[in-house]
Amino acid sequence: MTPITTAALALSLALTQAEPAPPAAAAATALPTLTLEDALARASGSNLDLKAAEARLDQARAGVGKAWSFQLPQVTAGATWTHNSDESTLRLPVGYAVRQRDGGTDEPAPLTGDLPGTEVPGPNGAGPLYVTPSSFIDATLQKRDQLGAQVQVNQALLAPGIWFGIRAANKGALAAEKGVDAARRDVLFGVAQVYYGVTSLKKLVDVSERLLEIARRQERDAEVRYKAGTVAKVGYLRAEIDRARAEQDLLRSRNAFDSARVALAALLDRDAAFDVSEPPDPPAPREAAELEKAALAERADLQAARLNEEVASSLRSATTMKYLPSLGAFGRYQIANVGGFTGQNDSWAVGLGLSWTLFDGGLREAELREGSARIAEATATRRSAEVKALTEVRQALLDWESAKANAVKAREQRDLAAENQRLVDVSFKAGAATAVEQADATATLRNAEIAAAAEALSAQLAALRVLKAAGEFAPPARGRR
Repeated sequence: MTPITTAALALSLALTQAEPAPPAAAAATALPTLTLEDALARASGSNLDLKAAEARLDQARAGVGKAWSFQLPQVTAGATWTHNSDESTLRLPVGYAVRQRDGGTDEPAPLTGDLPGTEVPGPNGAGPLYVTPSSFIDATLQKRDQLGAQVQVNQALLAPGIWFGIRAANKGALAAEKGVDAARRDVLFGVAQVYYGVTSLKKLVDVSERLLEIARRQERDAEVRYKAGTVAKVGYLRAEIDRARAEQDLLRSRNAFDSARVALAALLDRDAAFDVSEPPDPPAPREAAELEKAALAERADLQAARLNEEVASSLRSATTMKYLPSLGAFGRYQIANVGGFTGQNDSWAVGLGLSWTLFDGGLREAELREGSARIAEATATRRSAEVKALTEVRQALLDWESAKANAVKAREQRDLAAENQRLVDVSFKAGAATAVEQADATATLRNAEIAAAAEALSAQLAALRVLKAAGEFAPPARGRR
């Protein structure tokens, strides 16, 4: 059942199916008036479904940062502490001296005290020569307690797959934003529907009050005529029954109005202590061709479907780029409390790294097939959404034309019923009409008033549906009042 049919049915049955309830105490002060613009603005900032949709949008936007993280520098730092069972130190000579050997022996002199032998007098000097260490360093290969720290920076220089991944993430975030916009329009469209329904029920309260005044006047007239002997008691009793029924109808209409107001308050996440004012009628729809063109261009769900199609294409391109090599640069600095062979406690290094996957077991080929299938799915989804949008525009226009014609006829019937009731009332006072005819005329007026209000609501909602189908229902931006 469409929202228009549901609203019209609820409105038409409101005065006949609602259970009577004790009359509410009159408010000490007038309630604040909530306009349609106020309701839409508050719902845009307070509706819980919209808050959940905006949280999903934040998740999609975070995905863009995740995609960029692979292209930006990666900086890592680490530190270690190691306790070894033994300590190892190696003494290494780092300087040598050439001396002439004394005593003609080939055995090297002990390395104690001064250097053995005498200094070579020159290139023409005589005697055997001896090369002996002159200075040493102690190289610690392993300390009992070793400390070390390292900082490394990696930067991708040539990684085409990352580029297309970033593009897909950006398109995905835009698609999510359009999806949230579509959800927001749906929610606020529902709020607008409920608001129009509440104002129509308020009109029915006014109608019931007028009918009750008519019933009371007829009861007084019947009482006067009965006491004067110009009408039978059954006529007076019929007038009393009609007055009691009018009182019950008024109570039902008030309860229906309060129930609808509570439903609207739940959508707005606020209390129901407010009144409503009659909103302006939605603008009349334009020509069908213009609306169809606007729907294809303006509807947020269609824009999201097109962006999802681009996301699928970008993801497949990212898979294709995996066939190319990736080039990256790195820089590293490390420090430790062990000098090692260099004798330095710190060191650094820079370089380039090339990675090229030549064969991955067919993974890339499978991902390409999967990507192509996703593109086909996104294309079909986008095309289906376009067809549904055009269908919704055409059906909404037909529903609006029917609802508009029904509203005109319902107003005409209401006016005729009002004139008929007035004439029958005059005739009854003149004795030319019976009490039954008077009661029938009043009941006809009551039904015509309810039908006119229901059809007017249907016409308003039908016009809103046309605007929504064409993507021209533009509620206020997010905010709270």
